[in-house]
Amino acid sequence: MQRDIYKKLILWKNSKDRKPLLLQGARQTGKTYILKEFGKNEYEHLIYCNFEEDPGLEEFFRGNIDPHRIIEMLSLYKKQPVRPGADLIFFDEIQLSNNALNALKYFNEEAPLYHVVAAGSLLGVKLSVPKSFPVGKVTMLTLYPMTFHEFLPAAGEARYRELLENISEIEPLPVPIHEELITLLKKYYFVGGMPEAVAHYSRSGSLEEVRVIQDDIIKSYALDFAKHAAVSDIPKLSLIWDSIPVHLARENKKFIFSAISKSARAREYESALKWLQDAGLIHLAYAVETIQQPLNGFLDRSTFKVYAADVGLLGAMARIQPDILTQKHDLFTTYNGAFVENFTAQQLVASLQPHLYYWKSESKKAEVDFLYEHSASIFPLEVKAGVNPKSKSLLSYDRHFHPKLLIRATLLNIKLHKHILDIPLYAINCLDKFTQQSRLKNSD
Repeated sequence: MQRDIYKKLILWKNSKDRKPLLLQGARQTGKTYILKEFGKNEYEHLIYCNFEEDPGLEEFFRGNIDPHRIIEMLSLYKKQPVRPGADLIFFDEIQLSNNALNALKYFNEEAPLYHVVAAGSLLGVKLSVPKSFPVGKVTMLTLYPMTFHEFLPAAGEARYRELLENISEIEPLPVPIHEELITLLKKYYFVGGMPEAVAHYSRSGSLEEVRVIQDDIIKSYALDFAKHAAVSDIPKLSLIWDSIPVHLARENKKFIFSAISKSARAREYESALKWLQDAGLIHLAYAVETIQQPLNGFLDRSTFKVYAADVGLLGAMARIQPDILTQKHDLFTTYNGAFVENFTAQQLVASLQPHLYYWKSESKKAEVDFLYEHSASIFPLEVKAGVNPKSKSLLSYDRHFHPKLLIRATLLNIKLHKHILDIPLYAINCLDKFTQQSRLKNSD
C-alpha cells in the first residue's frame, strides 16, 4: 500500500475544511485499491459506485443534481443508507461521467457533511468537458507508481525505509547496509513501482512473472491509445512511446522528433506528446539556460527529455532480461545510464517536485541532469550510473552560478565535502532533508 497517500487521506478525513476528494493518476497505479482500503478501514460502510462497471449510475446524475436527491437514490439502489461522517461514498472511474464530476461541486457546497471520494485516470479527467470540472471545489491528489521507499516495505524490507527516513546526520552508512540497499535498488529498477508488479514480486520473488505483468500493462496502455486518442494521433502515440528507450540510450538523451521518423516535425507530434503526458505515462524534463526562479519562466520548450513514468516499464520496453541483476553494476550502466536518470525523474516527480528541469550551457558543451528547487534555492543534481563521481558539467555549473551546494547522486556512500554533497541513488527521496542538513553544516 502506498502509505504516503493513505496518510493524506487520513488528514483529509479529519480536516475541518473537507471537500470532496479526487484521486487521479495513470491507469493501474492502484487508485481503486487504496480508496477501497481506506473506506473499509476508516469508515463503517463503503458505498462503492463504478461508472465503468455500472453505466446505469449515470442516470442518477441527469437533470437535477441536488446531492441530497442523489444520496437518496444511491441509498435505495445500493440497499444501504448513507450516513454523513460514518460512511464513505466512492465514485470510481468518474471521468466517464461529466455530470458526476460536476456534481462534486454541489456535494461541497450543499452536502459538506458527507464524505465523498472519487478516482479517475489523469487522461480522462483532463479530457472531461471543461464546464464539468469543479475547479476549487475538490481536494486533488495524484497517485504515482510506488517510489523506491514505498517499494522497500512491500518487498519485506521496511527496516531500510525507516533507516533512511530517520537519518539525522550526513555520514556514511555501514558498508554492508549500503551494499544491501544497492542490491535492493537494482531489484526496484527491474520490478519498478506498478502496484501489481510489486505485489507479485513480494509474493513470488519471480522476476520472469513480473515481466509478464509489465508486458500486460504496456499492452493495456496501447489499447488505451486506440480507445481514447484521436485516430490521427494513434500511430504517433505508438512511435513516441516505443522510442523512449531509444532516446534515453543516446548520450545526451534529448528527445528528437526526427529520430522517430525522418519526416517527423514537432508541430505534428505535439498533441500526441501532450496526450501521453496527460495520461501520466511520461514525464518531460525541459532545458533551461538561465538559473532563476521560477524555472518555469525560463525553460526552452523546444528542448526536452522524455522519461517513462515507471522504471520497471522502461525495462520491459527495452527487453532487459532478469539475469542482468546477477552482474554487479551492469543494470546501472545499461543504455548510457538511462535507468539511473529515469529512476531519478520518477522519484523527483512522485515525492519532491512535480516539474522537471535540467541545465544546459549556452555553448551546449555542459549539461546537468536535473535542477532541484528547495527552500527558494536552486541546486544542480547530477546523477551517475557508477562509482566515478567526476563531472565536468557540474563543475562548469559551479563556475557559472556559484550555488551553495552541488549535489551528486551515485552508487557511492553518503558524504559532504565542502559544498559537494554525495548521496547514494537509493536516498534520492531524502534529498530535501540532506539538502537542509548540508546547508546548516556549511553555515556553521
